[in-house]
Amino acid sequence: MIEQENASQWHKNLWHPFTSIASSNAPERIIKADGALLIRENGPVLIDAISSWWVTLHGHSNPYIANAIAKQAKQLEQVIFADFTHAQAELLAKRLCAHSGLDRLFFSDNGSTAVEVALKIACQWWHNKGENRSQIIAFEGAYHGDTFGAMAIGERNLFNEPYDKMLFPVSRASWPTTWWGDQKVETREKVAITELERLLETPTIAVILEPLLQGAGGMRVVRPEFLQKVEEKVREADALLIADEVLTGFGRCGELFAFQRAKIKPDLISLSKGLTGGFLPMGGTLATEKIYQAFVGEDPQLTFWHGHSFTANPLGCAAANASLDLLENQPNKYKNFEERHLPYMQLLSKHPKVKNPRLIGTMAAFEIDIEEEKGYLNKTGKKLKAHSLKSGVFIRPLGNVVYLLPPLCITDNELRKCYEAIETGLNSL
Repeated sequence: MIEQENASQWHKNLWHPFTSIASSNAPERIIKADGALLIRENGPVLIDAISSWWVTLHGHSNPYIANAIAKQAKQLEQVIFADFTHAQAELLAKRLCAHSGLDRLFFSDNGSTAVEVALKIACQWWHNKGENRSQIIAFEGAYHGDTFGAMAIGERNLFNEPYDKMLFPVSRASWPTTWWGDQKVETREKVAITELERLLETPTIAVILEPLLQGAGGMRVVRPEFLQKVEEKVREADALLIADEVLTGFGRCGELFAFQRAKIKPDLISLSKGLTGGFLPMGGTLATEKIYQAFVGEDPQLTFWHGHSFTANPLGCAAANASLDLLENQPNKYKNFEERHLPYMQLLSKHPKVKNPRLIGTMAAFEIDIEEEKGYLNKTGKKLKAHSLKSGVFIRPLGNVVYLLPPLCITDNELRKCYEAIETGLNSL
């Protein structure tokens, strides 16, 4: 049971995600948000330094996106997408295909379902071709979502341990994460590629990866050269390549899509989070025309029998199109964000408690150098989070991994305050 003092602050009907109830403080009520700021019911404003779980791309309450949703709501709010189409979905599909170089867009509801769709398409593609393949290859440390298929290909840990016996087997290669000053990255990359080559000796459905950046796994960065080698081996083995761009897409890694910065070309791409600018839940999976055509034919068994009630919701599509307008009109906001982080990270990297600093696009991260056990349950990050809150900055470290992933609209002054809060917090540990 929750301690009485703590229990009185929790809403009796709510169940919050990724929250250890008994050991956490009751959530604060947010009454408004604007740009990079969260306005609390009680207390000073907070800078949202992690874009509210990486979704708020342009900032809270962005008027351009809000107006697009309001306009669409007065015209068409929802229609069954199995029997009908609409202009917002057609426009969004055309734009995403043009930007990505892929050809078809299948809509879903969120990042996890966008990954599920990619997995199911990949599996059925081989089935429709008459080939019996069962191996899927993922990477150590990966996180792809919390539905069963997404859990199966993610890292096996305490989050999915209760379901372990129900998750399908997945083969795994190591993820040669790197950081500033890393002298051994090439050695680790060679080991990972050797592991992948060995695994690919078995006929493989697909290799799935988070291009350039593993998010929930600890903001773990790899080099483009490694991903290029991965793609080469996948092509040699005649397998499919799936890019999970749920976090990395829409400018987060310095290009519109991370696979573009890595200079690889996936067969399937999963999208969500920044897709609607953070306004509405929506997922999408992009596929090549080659894959799509294997599902077309008179035999009903060729059909991709999958769908969601809110597939291609017009409001979500309107938000996504408005968000794309902003990205297309001001690409330098995401292309140059790395330069905004750089001077602060260069200074912070000299702090005695900072280990393995890394920076890519809008994401900057490091590990708190500690002697105690590392990982998600490490309490050092919680101490830094509490200190930052008192300084007016909201962060949510992944154990001892501290990161910033702010919205594109954050001002220079607000970004400086984020780094100041982290530095003073480190000094207090």
